[in-house]
Amino acid sequence: SVNKKTKIEKMNASEKVKPKSESVEAKENYSGWTFLTNHTHVLVCLSRDEALTIRALADKVGITERSVQRILAELQADGVISSRKIGRNNVYEINEDFQLRHPLESHQTLGQLLGVLK
Repeated sequence: SVNKKTKIEKMNASEKVKPKSESVEAKENYSGWTFLTNHTHVLVCLSRDEALTIRALADKVGITERSVQRILAELQADGVISSRKIGRNNVYEINEDFQLRHPLESHQTLGQLLGVLK
């Protein structure tokens, strides 16, 4: 009906157009799989900016905030990262001496990997 159409048009006109984020553009340019895990993507983001919020990490990596929280908890539990509070925000520190886990790359450190990806 006309009323429904008018309401939809008003809703669409009132929506703010957001600029594309890095993650949206990145999603448009890949074919469905990537070489790196979400854990690595989170670490790359933190290596570039240690004070990123969970929301910002989720947006950059293209995953949910809950997934970022789980990844951060796993990385902290294994000693890959540590965090400290500055005001209301967490700041993360990466243990760059952490040895990579898989036998194929266990002779390398996380710092070496991130150095290439930074």
